Amino acid sequence: MNKKTDTVSMGQDSSSDIALIEVLSGPTGSRRKRRLSWYYAPSFLLLWVALFYAIVMPLYNRLPERVTVADEAFKPGQFVGERAQRQLLDFDRIGPKVVGSIANEVTTVAFLVNEAEKIRAEMRSDLYELEVDVQAPSGGYVFVDMVNMYQGIQNVVVKLSAKSSQSESYLLLNSHFDSKPSSPGSGDDGTMVVVMLEVLRQMAISDTPFEHPIVFLFNGAEENPLQGSHGFITQHKWAQFVKAFINLEVGGSGGRELLFQSGPNSPWLMKYYRQHALHPFATTMAEEIFQSGILPSDSDFRIFRDFGNVPGLDIAQVSNGYVYHTVFDTFEAVPGGSVQNTGENILALVRAYTNATEMHNPEEHDEGHAVFFDFLGLFFVYYTETTGIILNCVIAVFSLVLVGVSLWRMARISDVTAGQMSIWFGIILGLHVVGFLLCLGLPLLMAVMFDAGDRSLTYFSNNWLVIGLYICPAVIGLVLPLTLYYTLKPNEQLSHSYHLHISLHAHCVILAILAIVLTAVSLRTPYLCLLSMIFYSAALLINLLSTLHERGYYWAITVQCLQLLPFCYFCYLFYMFLVIFFPVLGRNNSGTNPDLIIALFCALCTFFALGFVAQFINMFRWPKLILLGLGVVTFIFCMIAVSEVGFPYRPKTNVMRVNFLHTRRIFYEFDGSVSHSDSGYYFDYQDRRELNPLKDSPTVNLTGLVRVEPDCEKYVMCGIPCFYYSWCSQRTRAGWLPRETEVVMPGVELKFELLGRTVAEANRTIRFDYELSGPPHMNVFVQPLGGAKVEDWSFVRTMLDEPEQFSAPYQIFFSYGKDDSPLQFHIELSKSDGDFVSPSLELGIVGHYVSYDYERDPEARQFIKDFPDYVHVMEWPSIFKRYIY
Repeated sequence: MNKKTDTVSMGQDSSSDIALIEVLSGPTGSRRKRRLSWYYAPSFLLLWVALFYAIVMPLYNRLPERVTVADEAFKPGQFVGERAQRQLLDFDRIGPKVVGSIANEVTTVAFLVNEAEKIRAEMRSDLYELEVDVQAPSGGYVFVDMVNMYQGIQNVVVKLSAKSSQSESYLLLNSHFDSKPSSPGSGDDGTMVVVMLEVLRQMAISDTPFEHPIVFLFNGAEENPLQGSHGFITQHKWAQFVKAFINLEVGGSGGRELLFQSGPNSPWLMKYYRQHALHPFATTMAEEIFQSGILPSDSDFRIFRDFGNVPGLDIAQVSNGYVYHTVFDTFEAVPGGSVQNTGENILALVRAYTNATEMHNPEEHDEGHAVFFDFLGLFFVYYTETTGIILNCVIAVFSLVLVGVSLWRMARISDVTAGQMSIWFGIILGLHVVGFLLCLGLPLLMAVMFDAGDRSLTYFSNNWLVIGLYICPAVIGLVLPLTLYYTLKPNEQLSHSYHLHISLHAHCVILAILAIVLTAVSLRTPYLCLLSMIFYSAALLINLLSTLHERGYYWAITVQCLQLLPFCYFCYLFYMFLVIFFPVLGRNNSGTNPDLIIALFCALCTFFALGFVAQFINMFRWPKLILLGLGVVTFIFCMIAVSEVGFPYRPKTNVMRVNFLHTRRIFYEFDGSVSHSDSGYYFDYQDRRELNPLKDSPTVNLTGLVRVEPDCEKYVMCGIPCFYYSWCSQRTRAGWLPRETEVVMPGVELKFELLGRTVAEANRTIRFDYELSGPPHMNVFVQPLGGAKVEDWSFVRTMLDEPEQFSAPYQIFFSYGKDDSPLQFHIELSKSDGDFVSPSLELGIVGHYVSYDYERDPEARQFIKDFPDYVHVMEWPSIFKRYIY
C-alpha cells in the first residue's frame, strides 16, 4: 500500500482509487499521514446540510391535524381547532382594537361576553359554576422609565369552578384582545383569545370536575403597555386567590408556541409541563435572552410576577413575526394547525394544574429556577438549577479526565513523554481558542462591513443569505488556525489521526471551561455545553474502552455518529432564534446594528453544532483549498446580498415598518405668548436603514427631512410627541419632516388648564394644580427649570424616591378606556433660593388620536398613499403643546 509522509506537498495528491477502509485503518502508532481525497469534502459538508433540511426542518415545522366540529363526537374532550378558528374569523372582522376605541371598548367586549354566555348555555350546570365580570380598573405604576397610568380600561374576566370544589387556589389564564393601530390583531393576540375560549368550553362541558377554579382573563389593554394585567392583579376581587398563571402571547402569526419564561422559583410548573404538554417547545436560553432586554418586547408575565408575586409560564407563538403589529396580522395568516397545537397543549396543562396538589401552597415548592428544553419537539427535559450546577461541574470534570486519559494513551502509543504531549496539546488548545475567537469575529466583521456600506438587513427577506454571509466565515475561522498549523509545522512524532483527535479534545476543554465559568456567573444556558460534552465524552469513552482509539481514523466514526443528535438539536435551537430575530430586527430601532445579532447567533450555532465536526475538514487532503472554497462561497453570497436580491423588503410578506405621527406643535412661553407653531411628520425610525431606502422613491417626497436632535436642548422631550418609553428613548435619532399646511386635529380637543398656583415661602416650594382632558392616549412630560426640583406630584412616587435611577425629563403616559373624565393632578417644586418669579417648570402636553375613530386629514391620507407597497405605515394625528411656568 502506497503511504505518503507528512511532508508531502499539496500538489502531490494520491490516486482516487485508495479505498476508504485503507485510510481509516492505518497501522497502530503509524507516524504516516492518511487523508481522504479533497473531493470528498463537499459531500461531507453537504451531508450535514442535508441532515438539517431532512430532520431539523420537518420536526421544527411539524403541526398536528386540526380537529373539526364534525370530528368532535368521535374525539370527546379534545380541543376543537375549527371552532376556535370560526371565533377568530369573527374577531378578525371587528378590525383594529385600540384602547379607547369603539371597536375595543364596545364591540370586542360584547363579543367576548356573548361567547362566554354561549359557553354557559352548553355548560354542565350540575357540575360547574361560571361567573362573568367586566372590570374597568384605574391605576398606575412605573414601567421601565415612565409612569404608566390608566383609567377605565376594560377586562373581561370569567371564572369557572366546580361546585364540588372547596379550593381557594385559582389558576389564571391570560391573553389580551386589544391591538396596535391598523392591525386587527388576529395573531397578536386573537389566536390566544380564541384558544382560551375553546379551553373554557372544553373544561365547562367535561364530565370530570377539577379541583382548582380557573380564571380566564381577557385583558383589554396590553399594548399600552401591560395596563390590563396590572389592573387585574392589583385590584380584582379574584386576584388574591391566584396561585399560578399561564400567560399566552403571540410574537408573529402561526407556528408552534414557545415556552420562554417560567417561575420564578417554581420548577414544579415545569414538572407538569414535561408530563402533560403534548407538543413541547421550550428552552432556558430563550428565557435568559428575553429577560436580558435584547428583544424590544415585554409581556404580562412581568406584571403577574412583579406585582402579584405569582409563578407562572410565559408562552408565545413566535413564527412569521413579519406580520406582527401590521395590517397583515389577519385571520388568513394564522394556520389552523397552529391553533390546534396551542390549544392541545394549553388544554392539557389546564387539566393538570387544576388538579395539582402544589396549587394549595406553591411557596412550599419553591426550589429555585429550572433548566428546561425540548429535544426536537420529541420530548422535554427539565431539572432544577441546583441540579444543573452539579451536572455542569461533574460532566466538565469527567470530560477533562477522559481527555487526559486519551492524551496519556496517545503519548504511550506514540512513544513520547507526557511533557511533550502536554506542550503539543497546549499549542493546539491555544490555536483552537484563536479559532473560537475567529469563529465569532469573522461573522461580526462581516456584519460591521455591511452596516458600514448601508447594506444591513440583506437577509431580512432571503434568510438563506446568512449561510454564506455568516456561517461559512464562522466555519473558516474555527478551522483555519489548526489547518495552517498542520500544514506549516507538521509533527512527525504523532500520526495525523492523533493530531485531529487532539483538536477535538481542545474543543471539549473549551466547552468544559465555558460550562464552569458560565455556571459560576449563575447562567443556566451552559446546558448547551453540557449536551456537547455528554455526547463527545460518550464517544471518547467508547473509543477508549475499545480498540478504536488506536486504530487510525476509526474513532472518528464513533464521534460523528454521536454528533448527529447534538448537531440536530443545536441547529433546531438556533434556527428557532433566527426565526424570531429575523423579523424582530426590522423593528429594533435605528440605534444598533442588527446584523451583529444575527452574525452572533450564526457564529454560536456554528461553534456548538459544528465544533466537533468542522475540524474533520483537516481529515481531507488540501484542507486550505476546502477553506478557500468556503471563502469563494462567502464572496458569491456577498455579491448576491448587495444586488436586488439583498433588498430587505417585500410587499405584504416582509414589509418595511414606518411609524410617523402627523403632528401639530405649539410652544407657549412663560408669559403665555406663542413663540413657535408648526406642523409636520414626526418619524420614529424602526430599523437600521431609517428612511434611506425611500429617499429615491418617485412617489414619496421626503425633502426637508431632518433629525430632531438640535431641538433637544431647546424643548422638553425634544419638542416631539413621542408615544411612550420606547419611542422617547430614541428621540434624539427621530426625524422631522416639516409640512406647510396645518395638521387638522380630529375629534375631541386636547385641553390643559392651570387650576391653581400656590407658593409656600417657608418651605421654598410651589405647587401647580392642573386639569387635562383629550383623546384616549395622552402624555405629560415634566422638566424642572432654573435649579428647581420636583418634590411631589399626584403620580406614582417611585421616580421621585429613586433619583439615582430616574431623572428629568419625566414621562407620564395616560390612557383611558370607557371613562373619559378629565385627569386632575398637581406638581410640587422646590428651589433653594425660593425664586418662583422666573421659570421653574416646563411641561410637554401631548394628545394622540390613535384609533380610526379619528379621521386623518386629506393631506395626511395622501402622504400615506405615497409610500411604496413594501412599506407598512403605522400613523396617527398628534398634538404637542409646550408650557412654561
